[in-house]
Amino acid sequence: MIDTDQAATGRRDRKKRLTRAALTAAALRLVAERGLEHVTVEEISEAADVSSRTFFNYFACKDEALTDDPALDGNPVVARLAAAPPQVPALQAVRLALDEAIDAIQADRELWRLRLAVIAQNPTLLPRLIAGNIATERAMVTVIATRLGVGPDHCHPPLITAVSSAAFRTAMLRWAAGDDTRPLRDFVDEAFAAVAAGLPDPPHPS
Repeated sequence: MIDTDQAATGRRDRKKRLTRAALTAAALRLVAERGLEHVTVEEISEAADVSSRTFFNYFACKDEALTDDPALDGNPVVARLAAAPPQVPALQAVRLALDEAIDAIQADRELWRLRLAVIAQNPTLLPRLIAGNIATERAMVTVIATRLGVGPDHCHPPLITAVSSAAFRTAMLRWAAGDDTRPLRDFVDEAFAAVAAGLPDPPHPS
């Protein structure tokens, strides 16, 4: 009986994930084709073959369907950061904590490239994307302060958090925008290595 209940729960969860993914893909595709102001929730729902009522079971509004993604859930990142060995430098600990998110985003590369293109075309979406990270960044500051044994008002934890966020965001934009076929992980490692090195000026091209 327990196995049957677990199997049913697993099927429901998979169906929910698929429905959410279908709504997101439909929203991004339609907005990329028509523009943000010319797409409605009803049209997104129809393209995903669900009702508008079902849409609102997953998203509060059209903009949320465009910017929200399970890969952006900060809880696993904060948990991995807290679990990193104490001898690992804070910046490196943040980089390692991002591994699962990097893999999840890489697995949906075309969707993310479309998402970032839509956001670039509709800058009003950017604050919503950034706002979703605020709670995560606050939690990261607290964890880093604990790791370093400093107070919450010390400048280092928020600096590490802010610089890490900027490095990750820069890496994602480079990965999504160009024709470079390297995985996201390479771009993130490159950005974090530059920060760790003190951001030296790159050599002048000969």
